[in-house]
Amino acid sequence: MSFTESFSEFYNHAKISLANGTFAKLTMAKTIGNTDLMNIYVRPIVEVGILKLELKYKFQQEEQIEIHTIDNTQNVLVNYINNPFMSAILFTTEFDLTYKLNKKRAVSITESGNTFGNASEVLLEYLNR
Repeated sequence: MSFTESFSEFYNHAKISLANGTFAKLTMAKTIGNTDLMNIYVRPIVEVGILKLELKYKFQQEEQIEIHTIDNTQNVLVNYINNPFMSAILFTTEFDLTYKLNKKRAVSITESGNTFGNASEVLLEYLNR
């Protein structure tokens, strides 16, 4: 299974958690080597009444922000799997889902107990309007 296919499976859980109001955040982490880009943090925002996702790129010296549709975010993030990130973590109020590449670039997707008890406030306000 390619990175695109396996990440699509992982990201579908993010879309479901956005739809049912359990999404807390998504983080891309664990870089390969010493890279300028350290993390990408994803959180929901509402722009002109439309639910979108804000991607905050955390570099060693600065931060940059981009806003994308929910579907386009998947296309953006998949480009960073294996270059430079080795993992992505989806935090929901029900569970945490970890997408991880090992040294041989084999993919594992594992579920663990939830870290966050509350979903994103922006998401909850959007869904309850």
